[in-house]
Amino acid sequence: MKQFFVDLHIHVGRDWNGRPVKITGSKSLTLTNIVEEASRRKGLDMVGVIDAQAPAVQDEITHLIQTGKAEEIKGGGIRFEHTVLILGSEIEVYDASCSGPIHVLCYFPTLKQMESFTAWLAEKMKNVNLSSQRFYGTARELQQYVKDHEGIFIPAHMFTPFKSLYGKGVKKTLKEVLDADKIDAVELGLSADTEMAGLIGELSPYTYVTNSDAHSLGKLAREYQKIEMAGLTFEELRLALHDAEGRRVAVNYGMSPKMGKYHQTVCAKCLTPAFETQNQCGECGSRKIVKGVKDRIEELKSDQQERFRPPYVYQVPLLSLPGVGKRTYEKMLEVFGSEMEVIHEASKEKLLEVVPADVVKNVMALREGTLHISAGGGGRYGRIQ
Repeated sequence: MKQFFVDLHIHVGRDWNGRPVKITGSKSLTLTNIVEEASRRKGLDMVGVIDAQAPAVQDEITHLIQTGKAEEIKGGGIRFEHTVLILGSEIEVYDASCSGPIHVLCYFPTLKQMESFTAWLAEKMKNVNLSSQRFYGTARELQQYVKDHEGIFIPAHMFTPFKSLYGKGVKKTLKEVLDADKIDAVELGLSADTEMAGLIGELSPYTYVTNSDAHSLGKLAREYQKIEMAGLTFEELRLALHDAEGRRVAVNYGMSPKMGKYHQTVCAKCLTPAFETQNQCGECGSRKIVKGVKDRIEELKSDQQERFRPPYVYQVPLLSLPGVGKRTYEKMLEVFGSEMEVIHEASKEKLLEVVPADVVKNVMALREGTLHISAGGGGRYGRIQ
């Protein structure tokens, strides 16, 4: 088996005609720019673009294939240079069984299957050209379609206070909304880690994935995983998510939950930390209290899981490190080739030849997961101290 770096949740900000796909995404976040950034600078071996249901995004992929810059590969996926593209779609579901809207990720092996998914969605969605649109059907209906068409189904950022499975969608158990047997993995999100999710017993059967949910090129690989597979294909990914035939997620890399925007419960108005049982903020008097992921998991926790989990290593993008400005970042990439090479492979001695000692110290702390973080909440990210 070989080890590959994988990030499965990347948005498309604009299509190749300049029209918005993910409205809050960067204008430079096009499909072509994503695969170029992943292959040439980030060092990601596999990326999942989760706005591939948009017809204009499909047109751009078709253009890359027709011009010889990309190719569909046996086993599923599209190869661009050193990176394999997995076609996905983020969908919002709010059916009668949901307490609130949830976001889920649906992936398919081929462009033809994604195009068929788009045609099916067009009958159940107001605008397939935009990201994360409301699906007018049930979550189980969506799951069944994905399973019937060789897809992969993953609940997205499942603990965040808004538009997630445990944040809004259910009161206590995922079975209120989803068919537990038709889930291939679960995405932790930026405000939770393996230890926190491990408090919820019903998640025991599922592999955890850690993805960037990138809305700009710089955010690619702010969370990702190292996966052991025989090769880079959709089917190898499926086996790994089910821990089958020697394939597996070997390491999860993600931000400390404290860095997440919704880790702790805070006042939405002044961002003062609060108790989730408070009716109003003791600082400003506002009654808008945003329950943090930490407190929500405390509500949900049950028998702890007893299965093996791979290590969860705390990391942030290189550009988030103190002392790493754009010039230093570009210098490291020029010398070492990619962000993954700097974070995982470059020796301390080689780094010292390129950048100052304080930067090297921070890179080593990043590699070892020992950065010191102040907690975020209420929509504000945590900060490296």
